Amino acid sequence: MNVMASSLAVAADAFAVFAGFLAAIGLRFYSGFFAVKSWPSDFWFMYGWHAALATLLFLFVFQALKLYVRPQLGGFSGKIPRLVRALGWGMLLATAMASAFRTSDPYSRGTLIIAAVTVSLFVFIERLALFRFEYRAAQRAPSFNRVLIVGTDSVAARLRRSLEGEPRRRARVVGFVRTDSAPADADIPEEAIRGRVEDLDRVLDSHPSDQVVLTDGRLGHQRVIELILACERNLIAFNMVPDMYRIMTCDMDMEMVDDIPLLGVSRWPLDYFWNRLLKRAEDVVGAVTGLAVAALVIAFAAFLVKRSSPGPVFFRQVRCGESGRRFTIYKLRTMKEDAEMETGPVWAVADDPRRTRVGAFLRRHNLDELPQLWNVLKGDMSLVGPRPERPHFVEQFKEDIARYMWRHVSKPGMTGWAQVNGLRGNTSIEERIRYDLYYLENWSLTFDFKILIRTLLARTNAY
Repeated sequence: MNVMASSLAVAADAFAVFAGFLAAIGLRFYSGFFAVKSWPSDFWFMYGWHAALATLLFLFVFQALKLYVRPQLGGFSGKIPRLVRALGWGMLLATAMASAFRTSDPYSRGTLIIAAVTVSLFVFIERLALFRFEYRAAQRAPSFNRVLIVGTDSVAARLRRSLEGEPRRRARVVGFVRTDSAPADADIPEEAIRGRVEDLDRVLDSHPSDQVVLTDGRLGHQRVIELILACERNLIAFNMVPDMYRIMTCDMDMEMVDDIPLLGVSRWPLDYFWNRLLKRAEDVVGAVTGLAVAALVIAFAAFLVKRSSPGPVFFRQVRCGESGRRFTIYKLRTMKEDAEMETGPVWAVADDPRRTRVGAFLRRHNLDELPQLWNVLKGDMSLVGPRPERPHFVEQFKEDIARYMWRHVSKPGMTGWAQVNGLRGNTSIEERIRYDLYYLENWSLTFDFKILIRTLLARTNAY
C-alpha cells in the first residue's frame, strides 16, 4: 500500500509540475499580457523538452527531501516548510538547466519567473488534494497492524491514543498486558487487559498480533529478553519505549576517558553560536515585519480596549525568561483592571469572568499577544519558544515538576510547539514540558516556520 501511495504521489507531482510549466509558457506567449518580439523556430520542442527535464529535476529533489515517504503523518501545515524548500531547490536547478542548455534562440527569463509562481501554486493545490485523499482513504481502509501493548501505565494509554488517532498508521490496539510495575491507568479499561506478562504466549495465541510494544521500562532485564524471544518465536515485530523517555527525550552524547564510557545529555541545538545567530536574525526580521504589518491592528484594538472598560490599554507583567532572568512582558489588556487583586496569581479558565467583552475576542484570536513583538525586538523573547511564566509559578513548578527549568535554556516565545498543540491556559504542565523540550531538542528554522504557520490557525484553549 505504501508503494502504491508513493507511486501515486510521484505521478501527481509530475503532472502538477509539468502543467505548471505549460501554464507559464501559455501566460508568457499567449495571454497578451507580455510583449513577444520573436518566436523561436522550434518553439514547442525547445520549451516542451525543457519543461519535461525540469519536471524530472523536481521529482529528484522531492525524492531527496523524502517527500515520497509513506505514510505521511501529521497535519498538512507540517509539510509546508519542506515543500517550500523542495520547490525552491527545484526552481534553482531548473534555472541552472535552462542556462546550461540555452540555444541561439532567445530564451525567455520571464517564463521562468512566471513558472516559479505557477509551478508552486499547482504543486501546493495538488499536494493538499493528495493529502486529503490519502487521509480519507486511510479512514475507510481496514486496520492491518494489530498491536499488543505490554504495560498499563500512562505511557501505554498515550501510545494507544496516538496509534488509533492516526488512521494512516493503519494500527489497531488489540489489548494490553499487565505488569507488576505500576497500577493500570484510568484510561485503560479492565476489559482491554488480556492477561499478565508471564502469560504472553497464551495472550498471543488468543489475540493474534503483528507487533508487540513494551512501554513499561521498569520491567526486569531477564523478562525483556523473554519478551523478545517470545516475539521471535511467533514472528512478531518487537519495539519498546526506552526508559529514558520518562526522564528526557533528547539525544545522548558519549565520550571516552581511557576505556571508560561516559554517557551524557547532548548539547541543545541553540547552544551553538551559528544557530543562535540564525534565530536572532529570524526574530529581528519577523518582529520588524510584524510590527509594520500589525501596527494598525494594535492601534485599533487599543482603541476598543480603552472604550470598553476603564484602565490602561496595555498590560504589563513580570515573566521569567532565558536562564530565569526576569523581564516585563507587554500585552493588550483583556481583563478588568486589578483582576487578580483578590485571588492572587491564578490561571485563566474557559469563560473567565475577569475578561472584558473585547478582551475575550482578542484572546480567542491571539491578538492580545501582538505587542510582544516589541519584546522580541528588544531581545527579551523570541518569535517561537516555550511560553514565559510568572515567577510565582516558576518557583512552584521547579520543585514539583521534573525537568521544568530546562525550558529556560533559551529565550521564551510568543508562540510555541506546546501552544499550537492546544497546551495553554489551565492544561497539564507535564505535557507542556514534554512538548517544550521536544522543540528545544529538535530546533530548526524550518520547525519555527511550521509553528508560526500553525499559530495562525491555533484556537484550542485560547481563553
